[in-house]
Amino acid sequence: MVITSLQNPKIKHALQLRERRQRKREGLMLVEGYDEIALALTGGAKPLTLFFCPQFFGAVPKDDLLARAGQSGAELIEASPRVFEKIAYRENPDGWLAIFPSIQRGLDDLRLSSNPLLIVVEAVEKPGNLGAILRSADAGGVDGVILCDPTVDLGNPNVVRPSRGALFTVPVAESSSAEALAWLRERKIQIVAATPESRVLYTNADLRGPVAVVVGTEKEGLSAVWRGGADVAARIPMAGRVNSLNVAAATTL
Repeated sequence: MVITSLQNPKIKHALQLRERRQRKREGLMLVEGYDEIALALTGGAKPLTLFFCPQFFGAVPKDDLLARAGQSGAELIEASPRVFEKIAYRENPDGWLAIFPSIQRGLDDLRLSSNPLLIVVEAVEKPGNLGAILRSADAGGVDGVILCDPTVDLGNPNVVRPSRGALFTVPVAESSSAEALAWLRERKIQIVAATPESRVLYTNADLRGPVAVVVGTEKEGLSAVWRGGADVAARIPMAGRVNSLNVAAATTL
């Protein structure tokens, strides 16, 4: 059976989940895209529902994702092109959209290696930046990302998309800055504050051993909590005329 009506309750529900308030109320999130959903499954996440539209798959069928999602217990729902375009948030959808449980972790849910590398992101404002940071964190093999006093939610589609699914492969925990600072100190993890105010270049800082790199917003930078609580402050040298980098690019460096 193919859903062809925009009035279908399941379609209406998917549209409601575009709203942050609804996602928070239900503890659900939307993930669009073959690669993103496949990586989420690889990371152990289990979709509740998978909407698909073969007309958007392209030349090569990708029925393997249907099988994997079905084996994980997801309800598989085929939608007509018109209906799928309505629920998709991408301009050029590839025919895949899933509903997943929201990611909810605290600091004590993080599992650290013997020599951990962590990224702390304070009060991130733009979901695209957070998604890009998660993608870099995945590439860098970090133990986890700690979101302190976040203003965007992890279920925002504009976090999921630029992360390319890394949201599901990198452990992410949410916390206040004060709690995160105390948690890191208790575990004797060196706190490195990224700030242009420092005279120490990040290339000269001693980053051996357990390290947490802390970044702030582009507008305000780090709060006094982190500037005063850090063990080391480091900056990125700027050779051009622009005096700042996008926070995602700075975090990657």
